[in-house]
Amino acid sequence: MGQKMIDIKLIDSKGAIFEVQANEGETLLQAAMNAGVDGFAAECGGCCVCATCHCYVNEADLEKIDAPSADELLMLDFTATQRKHTSRLACQVKLTEKLVGIEFFIPDRQY
Repeated sequence: MGQKMIDIKLIDSKGAIFEVQANEGETLLQAAMNAGVDGFAAECGGCCVCATCHCYVNEADLEKIDAPSADELLMLDFTATQRKHTSRLACQVKLTEKLVGIEFFIPDRQY
């Protein structure tokens, strides 16, 4: 049996919507990079040490996503754009079946 595909949406700061298909278990950052979606600098390569893959979870989808780890919460203090209660680091969001259809917003800058 093949790997399950997870459909998500990324919305950039100009309102462009990118419908992305990802393999279950990939991170949001990996899925965005594989789909050629711009907006994440990902200076550390997805290791949760730079906060340059900051994004916002759609408020309506917040209950679908697991809470951030202590390391991610610490790194969210260093985002270039406003930290909100919906802020996440794309490198720390593992895409699972429960996240099908979830929407993420990419801020206008990562530095």
